[in-house]
Amino acid sequence: MFRILMALVVALFIAPAVVSAQQVMFGNGWKEQRFSMLSSNDFSLNGDSLGVHSDGTVSLLWTALPPSAWQSRVARWAWAVETSVTATDLTQKGGDDRNMSVYFIFLQDSSLAAAEGKGVMALLDNPDVRVLMYVWGGAESPDTVLPTPYLGPRGRSIIKRGAGTGAATEIADLARDFRRAFGEELENLVGLAVSADSDDTGGEIDARLSRLRLE
Repeated sequence: MFRILMALVVALFIAPAVVSAQQVMFGNGWKEQRFSMLSSNDFSLNGDSLGVHSDGTVSLLWTALPPSAWQSRVARWAWAVETSVTATDLTQKGGDDRNMSVYFIFLQDSSLAAAEGKGVMALLDNPDVRVLMYVWGGAESPDTVLPTPYLGPRGRSIIKRGAGTGAATEIADLARDFRRAFGEELENLVGLAVSADSDDTGGEIDARLSRLRLE
């Protein structure tokens, strides 16, 4: 029975997003999720980098992760913003524009098999899912943990950079931040997503994420 369960789990989450040394690559395996038929960001996938242009639009790009990445506890990446939306209240539903969010999606062992074949929206609606969203945007101080207006108890936003332009490299201690956000120990990192959001303010975003690594 254990072997059958593990086979199902591996079939669910095998994806080409991570190659050697846990370097996340942007190419095959990433899918766009629109929230409206009339709203879609312009994503460009270029190996180890992902560009996004958002002009009064919102959508996210996501991928499942292979079992080799499930026990990741630290993430590193570089990102840059050339055109920024204004600072918004990231806890306000319908008013929470931000330049970029990087989602880390977690599931407990007991929930893996039941998530087989599900898309990202079904996964995010799963009561057992937990999501850390690292954000460039808003007006809060870096390292602030905020509730999300859409995920309820399943998700938390962690501010890395306030609204504005620039370039930076980041290190995220996923285990520490998970404990801070949910009061629990994290388990399996099963998916990643990246979004840009400019539809509420009607603003424009030009941003890039690169060199995303899991450890």
